[in-house]
Amino acid sequence: MKKLIWAGLLLIVFAVAVAGWQWRQYRQALDRPLALREPVTLEIKRGESLKSVARRLERRGILEDHRPLLWWAFEKKAAGDIKVGEYLLEPGMTPKALLSLLVSGKVRQHRFTIVEGWTVKQALQALQAQSEVKHTLGEVAPGRLLAALGFPPGHPEGRFFPDTYFFTRGTEDREILRRAYRRMERVLAEEWRARAQGLPLKDPYQALILASIVEKETGRREEQPKIAGVFVRRLQKGMLLQSDPTVIYGMGETYQGNIRRHDLRAPTPYNTYVRPGLPPTPIALPGRDALHAVLHPAPGKALYFVAKGDGSHVFSATLKEHNRAVYRYQIRRQ
Repeated sequence: MKKLIWAGLLLIVFAVAVAGWQWRQYRQALDRPLALREPVTLEIKRGESLKSVARRLERRGILEDHRPLLWWAFEKKAAGDIKVGEYLLEPGMTPKALLSLLVSGKVRQHRFTIVEGWTVKQALQALQAQSEVKHTLGEVAPGRLLAALGFPPGHPEGRFFPDTYFFTRGTEDREILRRAYRRMERVLAEEWRARAQGLPLKDPYQALILASIVEKETGRREEQPKIAGVFVRRLQKGMLLQSDPTVIYGMGETYQGNIRRHDLRAPTPYNTYVRPGLPPTPIALPGRDALHAVLHPAPGKALYFVAKGDGSHVFSATLKEHNRAVYRYQIRRQ
């Protein structure tokens, strides 16, 4: 009888020791970093369980054993709380941290940047190239783009604010463009409310048009108020704007890198060498600096400017001074 009692006690001690060892192994596994040398993307699809995700990670070699993750989720009563989406797993992450991430819903953010000075066509092409975006627009005609987004129909040029937009995988292209459109509406309204007095601009849309021209004329932010000042004074005096970027925009696909004399005489709606005032629409997507510049132009007497070849410009108050600058920085250099 005593032997049976001792055997039972030994069995209990052994069982407790094994259970303790298993418990320590379980807790150590929870704090052991995942087998990652570089960040890895994990996508959880709708209807997928934590068990299937854990097994998938084990098959990929990221988890040594999927069971500790499941036991931890059971212990935390979180097995059914994981969120659908795309997650970025970082080196050093433990199973504990992994479960917290999947429950938090802090899915991976992708980015799409609209560059200042791009045309709508360029922005759409760049958006089309984003593989993480759900493409729904197809090859929508420019005249139908705004309506397709749920906005009043019109010309889409200039209507989307250049910025970096963050989104999750599967976000529709329409949603990103709607955000850019609404952002431009807000920024334009803010800048218009704070505009200087006495400008020859009837409404915010005219400011948007002029800002797009300024955006294309120079890549130097510090020059934008000066160039805006030239165009504002020209409008006030009834002078032609004579902006090359407007001519190029009007040429469309026929532009091959050079403007010829007959291009400057072509009666397109955007040729500011032959048509007075502003063109009918913006010619690009202007940034906030360009919008601010046209609504707060630099004072002065300059009515002309010419590129120096290094990205900057020379400003002149008279045609005689301008012609000398053209000869020095363009004709003589050629």
